[in-house]
Amino acid sequence: MKYRVIGTAVETRREVSVLSLGTMTFGTTVDEATSYAILDRFVEAGGTFVDTSNNYAFWVNGTQGGESEELVGRWLRSRGIGDEITVATKLGARPNQPTSGFSLDVEGLSAKVIRESAERSRERLGIERIHLLYAHIMDENTPLEETVRGFAEVVADGTAGLLGASNHWAWRVERARTLAAAAGVPGYEVLQHHHSYLRQRADLPSLRSPDGNQGLVGGDLLSYVRDNPALTQVAYSPLIAGAYVREDKPLGPGFDHAGTEPRLRAVREVAAETGATVNQVVLAWLMGGDIPILPLVGASSVAQLEENLAAVDLDLTPDQRTRLDTAH
Repeated sequence: MKYRVIGTAVETRREVSVLSLGTMTFGTTVDEATSYAILDRFVEAGGTFVDTSNNYAFWVNGTQGGESEELVGRWLRSRGIGDEITVATKLGARPNQPTSGFSLDVEGLSAKVIRESAERSRERLGIERIHLLYAHIMDENTPLEETVRGFAEVVADGTAGLLGASNHWAWRVERARTLAAAAGVPGYEVLQHHHSYLRQRADLPSLRSPDGNQGLVGGDLLSYVRDNPALTQVAYSPLIAGAYVREDKPLGPGFDHAGTEPRLRAVREVAAETGATVNQVVLAWLMGGDIPILPLVGASSVAQLEENLAAVDLDLTPDQRTRLDTAH
């Protein structure tokens, strides 16, 4: 395993594995025994970065979420694991009522919600401090100053350590960070968006924005991270839910553009040259770029995890990386 330090302050920064394990479906579609086996193998391989959220996975059984956090908490306690594993969770997107569908009726990012949700997450996880706490989605109905203050308060009292933002426009992240700096309080240091070798169209309206999909890594966000090397970019769904390798898994309308086929050809060619799988090449491309990305991978079996773990040791040559970067 390889590692990277996230965060800047001595009190809250963490050394984490370059591969993060997502536990979104643990405790629902992935049963407890399988979830434990995947988590055990991840740690055995040197993995130290586990990701969840307070709303995972409400859509499976029509709840408000929390099943994933509860399972991770049980696993941590059963294995006697303490501060050596970095646990990240999120708040803000938990539905206000039990539901199986996605809607705009979610908890949001008021100071009250941040306080109460962070404390509930800490209790479910059974840890003294949430190592990394994300704003899961943007909340444009709450003044950003209040959100910044709310997150600063849970850091100040030890409920949370590092702060992050997921599914935010780059300008929104910058505005929040500017407000935090002006107030002399901690701001977002880790970003989590969808990013993969294949790029989606960012102009298609999303549930939460008519302007496009704020959950995607685009050129503006990459440029922002490049100019702020203290920021860490985490990439969720880097393997597009298996769509690189599963013929029964369509890529979706966001990938319906002229750049998809040339990049698919390029990544398949490099995979054939290296003897690696396409998934492994995608992960290696993310981790080894000039803007280092931390992939967040899910797994429903130990075998899937093993494939992902092998990508850590896959070094692409400069020529292979150039061909991947320039395919269009």
